[in-house]
Amino acid sequence: QVQLVESGGGLVQPGGSLRVSCAASGSIFSIYTMGWHRQVPGKERELVAVITTGGSTNYAGSVKGRFTISRDNAKNTVYLQMSSLKPEDTAVYYCNAEVETTTYRRMYYWGKGTLVTVSS
Repeated sequence: QVQLVESGGGLVQPGGSLRVSCAASGSIFSIYTMGWHRQVPGKERELVAVITTGGSTNYAGSVKGRFTISRDNAKNTVYLQMSSLKPEDTAVYYCNAEVETTTYRRMYYWGKGTLVTVSS
């Protein structure tokens, strides 16, 4: 099995910065695209940012220029650096990854989420 565990969420003031991390572990042969999504109660989960194995990135328009996604392939970890945070960025942030397991099955996995609250 494969597990994704997020960390780094918390309370931050508007205009502040925060970095969340997501580490993958388990029966991993290779990890392809990794990404971050977020969800507010009562709304659909939305894509925030994705990054490929080679480092190509894509961002939602609402976070472009404020958030930066990066990854450490040696550590099977993806990061989301968030700056100039706004109250509307408040959400549970989930990471996901396309993983090829040691049994050569290619599947998407999700973490359980970490809460980011932007409030004064």
